[in-house]
Amino acid sequence: MILKGFREKSNKKYFNKLLANRKISNTSKHIESLGVILNIDEFSNTEAIESISKLLKIKPNSFKILAFSMSEEGNDGHGFPVFTAKDIGWSGKIKNPELELFLNNEFDALISYYFTDNLDLKVLTAKVKSDLKIGVLQEEQRLNDLIINVNPDAIEVFKRELLKYLSILKRI
Repeated sequence: MILKGFREKSNKKYFNKLLANRKISNTSKHIESLGVILNIDEFSNTEAIESISKLLKIKPNSFKILAFSMSEEGNDGHGFPVFTAKDIGWSGKIKNPELELFLNNEFDALISYYFTDNLDLKVLTAKVKSDLKIGVLQEEQRLNDLIINVNPDAIEVFKRELLKYLSILKRI
């Protein structure tokens, strides 16, 4: 239990360091690659998330989903990697090769579709290399460039607002 507290403290320190060193891109190039980080325990409708890539006309090989789950059981069969808190060590060290592969990709946009304030999810969101970070979590406003405030089940509203703001920003 004490080690868990130390791990969390080291990850908070690493998270703040990532946010302090973040370079915000001001380019307005069109989105051609998209990454999504979601909490599979909160939102399991992955077809709705996948439809966002079709809506933005993202090629299938340029679209990647990464899911987080609190439970370590039943994380197979989704078609995309599912990670747990055990896959992230002290100071944000990644222990899972699939997770490392996702983090090594550079995305034009990253969607963080999770609603709980989870440090592991926030560390991964901060660690991903992306020009534009879009999220629904408002607890840490330094994390995302665009925050769309919706209810967890209102994915259609999220998609509509996402299209509206991306067209205003001339990213689609």
